[in-house]
Amino acid sequence: MRKKRIATTSLAGCFGCHMSLLDIDERIIELMELAEFDRSPLNDVKKFTRRCDIGLIEGGCCNEDNVHVLREFRENCDILFAVGQCAIMGGLPVMRNAIMHSDDPLRECLDEAYTTPKVLNPENQIPNDPALPLLLDKVYTCVDVVKVDYQIPGCPPS
Repeated sequence: MRKKRIATTSLAGCFGCHMSLLDIDERIIELMELAEFDRSPLNDVKKFTRRCDIGLIEGGCCNEDNVHVLREFRENCDILFAVGQCAIMGGLPVMRNAIMHSDDPLRECLDEAYTTPKVLNPENQIPNDPALPLLLDKVYTCVDVVKVDYQIPGCPPS
């Protein structure tokens, strides 16, 4: 029997779901007899080398890079799992979606984070390096962006 090919990634989240996978201790050796990881931060492979049977997505989408990676996983994985509360419900990053005081909630969020007097940032500079991915107008869950086959809830799942 061929080993299942698994790809994993962490989008806008804390990496706790990947840590919970590593928390299975010696059972990870048994898992390695049944599966092999293709693209994953666990093996530092950043590109798909072939089509995968299973994709595990942790985190939601708060920037263009997150959306690109999520769509790439949907395209290259037969079955896609949204893993953890951030992927399913948005987690902590989705809290910025509650800002409704202005016509530009993203700008208001950035101003609050970088230019208010309680922040140690004397230049009041909001990061805007061209190398940084463009932030989205709000945080989106995986289900908002692509078809997800299964959801595994928890923070982190256990």
